[in-house]
Amino acid sequence: MRLGRWFYDRDTVELAKLLLGKVLAVGDKRCRIVEVEAYVKHDKANHAYRGMTNRNRSMFGPPGTLYVYMVHTHYCMNVVRGGGEAVLIRAAEPLANVEDRLDGPGRLCRSLGVDRSFDGLDLCVSERMWLEDDGYVYDRVAVSRRIGVTGSVNRLLRFFVAGSPWVSRKNSPPVRRLEKPPKQPIHVSRRADGQPQQREPLSPQP
Repeated sequence: MRLGRWFYDRDTVELAKLLLGKVLAVGDKRCRIVEVEAYVKHDKANHAYRGMTNRNRSMFGPPGTLYVYMVHTHYCMNVVRGGGEAVLIRAAEPLANVEDRLDGPGRLCRSLGVDRSFDGLDLCVSERMWLEDDGYVYDRVAVSRRIGVTGSVNRLLRFFVAGSPWVSRKNSPPVRRLEKPPKQPIHVSRRADGQPQQREPLSPQP
C-alpha cells in the first residue's frame, strides 16, 4: 500500500523508526529501507538549523516532501516531516531491478538514479518515487550516534534494522541500545459525510 500524507505527519524520530522496513519505489526499482538518521529542531547537524535557504527550502514543505542535496560529489535524499525536520535514508536492501550497492546515502542515490531534480518531489502523489508498506516485520531497531556529522554529535538519532547485512556500518558508531519496532500507525479513512470508517492497521502487527 502506498503511504499517504497522514503517515509522514508525525514526530520526526517516530517517523524515522517507522520508515525502517518500508519499500522505496523509484520507477521499476524497489528496495527496502534498513537505515535512517533523524534531523530535528535545535540540532546543529540539521541543514535547517539556521532557518530556510534556497538549498534547504524543501525541508519546510509539507510532510512527505523529498529533500535532495549534494555533499562532495554525492547526492543524499531525505524524507521531510516539515518545519525544517527530515529523515535521511542511509541504506536499503535491494528487492527488484537494483544491481548496485545501496549501503550508504550516496550509493543509494546513485544506484536509484536520484539527483537534485528529485528535490521537492511529493512522495504522496509522484509517479517518479513513492514509499509502500508491504507488511514487512523485523525484530529490533538498533540505535546509535549519527555518521559523519560535526554538530550535535552525541545525539542518538541513527536507527537501523538490527542484524541487517545491508546497513552502511554495523559497529561504528557503536550501538547504544536495541528497541522493539514501533507500533504501526492506524489510518482512519472517512466516508463522504466525514464519519470515520473502520480502523485498520497500516500493516500486520508482530
